[in-house]
Amino acid sequence: MMKNTMILAIESSCDETAAAIIRNGHEIVSNVVASQIESHKRFGGVVPEIASRHHVEQITMVIEEALAQADVKPADLAAVAVTEGPGLVGALLIGINAAKAFAFAHNLPIVGVHHIAGHIYANALVQPMVFPLLALVVSGGHTELVYMKEHGSFEVIGETRDDAAGEAYDKVARVLNLPYPGGPRIDQLAHEGEEAVTFPRVWLEEDSYDFSFSGLKSAVINYKHNMDQRGGEISPTAVAKGFQESVVEVLTAKTLRAARAYQVKQVIAAGGVAANKGLRASLEAVFAKEGIAFFVPPLKLCTDNAAMIGAAATPMYEAGVRGNLMMNGRPGMELKSWV
Repeated sequence: MMKNTMILAIESSCDETAAAIIRNGHEIVSNVVASQIESHKRFGGVVPEIASRHHVEQITMVIEEALAQADVKPADLAAVAVTEGPGLVGALLIGINAAKAFAFAHNLPIVGVHHIAGHIYANALVQPMVFPLLALVVSGGHTELVYMKEHGSFEVIGETRDDAAGEAYDKVARVLNLPYPGGPRIDQLAHEGEEAVTFPRVWLEEDSYDFSFSGLKSAVINYKHNMDQRGGEISPTAVAKGFQESVVEVLTAKTLRAARAYQVKQVIAAGGVAANKGLRASLEAVFAKEGIAFFVPPLKLCTDNAAMIGAAATPMYEAGVRGNLMMNGRPGMELKSWV
């Protein structure tokens, strides 16, 4: 008999208010996202207080829209899933309290999901996950290599020691006076340039899978200052191209080395920076040559959305993992196995 597990998922960890209906962990029945980019653009980044206020304004409408688009009633649902952390605590609390209220009102169980687990499971919405696998998570707040031997098993084998890749992109974009969000702009410029400024590659210890992008960011800032002091003009395309080449080379090389060492059957990319065309092309080329299956979600599933939270929540729900109405926002929540 074919199962029909439908979950209402809610995501509000940063500046997207999102709700989705997911069937059986891989079918998107609806996926609604209310973005706040225009509100934060003039500040050059996300302002937590403003993000929280927008979540309050949008959350009820987004949930209602997700149910309406899916033509689903609360009685059709098996559970409610919500991002428990990490993220901005005020933003997390809006989604969590909406999820708790909905679950209580309709007598449904609640499942708290780790935001990074959501990004990883976005891949399950387009392709079955084959274990053991390696996930490269690259976003504004995270850069991690995660080894998974089965559903719900997470071993973080490498992480950033300072700036996340997406954070470095945004900071370099500000140095180049590019509009927010800066990451996609740098990716665009990097593909337009022929010449590239040479910036350092930070490898850390020989056997390390960790990352560091703070020095690279500083190298870009110093290059700009030196050019300014000499009265020279910098080429934004050459800087963007050189910066992106450094980031992509390090991410690709460390992911390949980890994939070989852990003998994985599949490599997946996840997170907002996984939408970067340069990174996607590099990973695709390297793993095609290596003979290891590589997958990355479509662009709309790389950035924050609730469909990915529903995808991660489904195997948790089926394994008997449950939250309760005492759930709170956990801005520093660690990625831990649930099996």
